[in-house]
Amino acid sequence: MFSRCATTSRAVAPEDQAVVDGFRAMLAAVRNPQPWTPDLAQDIAVRVGTFIERAHPRPGDDQGTETIAVSLVHPDTPHAAAYLHGHQLGYNAKGWLRCETTAILGTWQPAYAMLTHAAANLPLPADIGMTPAHYGVHVEARRADGTGYTLLRLGPYFQTWVASHDADHLNTELAGQAATVLPGFTVTAKNALFDVNDHESYTDPYLTDITALLADAIAEVNA
Repeated sequence: MFSRCATTSRAVAPEDQAVVDGFRAMLAAVRNPQPWTPDLAQDIAVRVGTFIERAHPRPGDDQGTETIAVSLVHPDTPHAAAYLHGHQLGYNAKGWLRCETTAILGTWQPAYAMLTHAAANLPLPADIGMTPAHYGVHVEARRADGTGYTLLRLGPYFQTWVASHDADHLNTELAGQAATVLPGFTVTAKNALFDVNDHESYTDPYLTDITALLADAIAEVNA
């Protein structure tokens, strides 16, 4: 005579259920990301290699169609412990970065936290595929045929609106003396990306009078 084996269901421990629920929430978030809309001051989820990181868009620089400026932050921001852990793993050392919009998964959701370097207790890699988001102003002298040279380089600027303000200010100065600045050339100030590899050719705009710098550059060429 065979006896029937009774089966019993074992309750899942609360901590195990929390892990399961978190994993399910993560899968749902990855499969159905919340759309990101520029200029709403919302943190976003960005791909960094095989990981997903939390990034904070820089106000005023989050409206680009191809590239925006962001800083990577620890997924548990703004808790105090997150700052310390983020410092240990290199989050706080990256500064503002140029992030291609194609790397944006969507609006940040807490469920993404388990996919970060921080969750794996791994430091951010030296190369995360994003260059520093610094800006410059180039004062260019151009002939009618398009040839010419760069008269003055200012930078780095850490916010694009400051660079735009200085470029507008210099163009106002140039407009008043357009015919006599450099005969045969059209001189204009334009926003540009700061070339960190050529940093020695730039003058720090925060430490001096940019109008005086322009006057000195023109005088040197005309000397």
